[in-house]
Amino acid sequence: MSYKELYNEWLSNPYFDEGTKEELKSISSNEKEIEERFYKELEFGTAGLRGIIGAGTNRMNIYVVRKATQGLANYIIKNGSKDKGVAIAYDSRRMSPEFADEAARVLAANGIKAYKFESLRPTPELSFAVRELGCTAGINITASHNPANYNGYKVYWEDGAQITPPHDTGIMAEVKAITDLSTVKTMSAEDAKAAGLYVIIGQEIDDKYMEVLKAQIKNQSVIDEMQKDIKIVYTPLHGTGNIPARRVLKEIGFENVYVVKEQELPDGDFPTVSYPNPEAKEAFALALKLANEVDADLVLATDPDADRLGVYVKDSKTGEYHELTGNMSGCLLAEYEISQLKAAGKIPADGAVIRSIVTTTMSDAIAEYYGASHIEVLTGFKYIGEQILKFENTGKGTYLFGFEESYGCLIGTYARDKDAIVATMALCEAAAYYKKKGMTLWDAMIEMYERYGYYKEGIQAITLAGKEGIEKIQSTMEQLRNDAPTTFGDYKVEVAKDYKTGKIKNLVTGEESETGLPSSNVLYYELNDGAWLCVRPSGTEPKIKFYYGVKTDSLESAESAEKKLGEKVLETVNEML
Repeated sequence: MSYKELYNEWLSNPYFDEGTKEELKSISSNEKEIEERFYKELEFGTAGLRGIIGAGTNRMNIYVVRKATQGLANYIIKNGSKDKGVAIAYDSRRMSPEFADEAARVLAANGIKAYKFESLRPTPELSFAVRELGCTAGINITASHNPANYNGYKVYWEDGAQITPPHDTGIMAEVKAITDLSTVKTMSAEDAKAAGLYVIIGQEIDDKYMEVLKAQIKNQSVIDEMQKDIKIVYTPLHGTGNIPARRVLKEIGFENVYVVKEQELPDGDFPTVSYPNPEAKEAFALALKLANEVDADLVLATDPDADRLGVYVKDSKTGEYHELTGNMSGCLLAEYEISQLKAAGKIPADGAVIRSIVTTTMSDAIAEYYGASHIEVLTGFKYIGEQILKFENTGKGTYLFGFEESYGCLIGTYARDKDAIVATMALCEAAAYYKKKGMTLWDAMIEMYERYGYYKEGIQAITLAGKEGIEKIQSTMEQLRNDAPTTFGDYKVEVAKDYKTGKIKNLVTGEESETGLPSSNVLYYELNDGAWLCVRPSGTEPKIKFYYGVKTDSLESAESAEKKLGEKVLETVNEML
């Protein structure tokens, strides 16, 4: 069917409710909007769905959620694991409770027990719950840090990580095979609960989650000694982090936790920020104001589903609050966690630090310093989870720490996704540890730079929305692939990696090799003097992203070199667009 035929089908088919039809009637004179909503189906990708909320095949709505869940149910049944059940969580976004309920009722209609949280919960707790309940899969209704008009649907497998091969392609095939939405099974919540197929979960899982978080503490004695001296400002940015973050900090002993009142309560409209992302400086405006008022040591913000953590730390010498990028906070946590393991004599011979290919290479230096190996994976924390599972299945390798530049890490293996709650706890513990030594977290960061070198990373993200934007993103990737650059600014390309073809070419020696990673539409360039550049389309937004990093011998020179490389990247991209 053409997009217009699909539009008319949704208007005339009795399967679609009147509210949906009224919404579609309101755009009857807007041909461009009709095309955007119906020119394709919202793609069920390797992590699930994410899109703008609204009526249409290319939007997030109850019909798209039902279809996705029916596809998942079909795959589970074919996999022979329907008796294990599925855990479901959701965040504070608009329609999240409704989408979670729809998913639970579709699963129940297929004879699969749904364990749905009673109210909003953070993403990492869903990952934990899948493992704790022995489920075959998990569903999380969230669009993470996307703008307020988005929602999403993430699928997890029994190990607690988001789906990877072969499950991702298997589930995608089942979803795609459903061509008639009216064939999707569903039932009332009342009947599902009466049949024992719709179970509400909550406090018991919360308590167990808190216990595994607290089990990750390395220095409770330091917290006990310094708990009155550390001042923490925290904001959940209207999301799911408020209750668990405050609870764990209170239970381990921190007394001076100041929460940004304007952003404390869940609100899917995110009224105090245009973009609920802890990577954005705007998101910290209220928190920094409060930090200056109370003289806080550190300022923390979790995104709506509490898997990402943004950080500012105070420089006691200047009184200034320095922003820590995801690379910086990840390295700070890696250094603290692994150094404490070393001090306790607990670093195993096969210990490993895992990072994504767009994450700082400083983590490699940290791993090497402590005698651990370092492993690169594709972007997406599920690939870090996949490595943990591999360690468990083979008995070779011990997980020490894993993180992505996108403000997410995991300490411990109780979950298999980024956890901003455990990161919040660990950073506060680290602040107490360093304060006892007369240092701030900023002092600790500078000490790391002095030891490993001054690394500085940047990112340029260009939004190209709509059908034309998606086509432009793909053509830009192909242009770079077919006409590979040999320089970027003052840097020469020494090694070019194409993760789509799996090929690596050393431009200095002419040697060719394989990436050894799954196929992905990513291009990576190793530059001279330890610099690098990586290009990839976003997996969750209509953007093409350019990541890059430099290494120098001072903070000032690193900032200058990073700025110059970023300007050259942007100049190159604009010429192509």
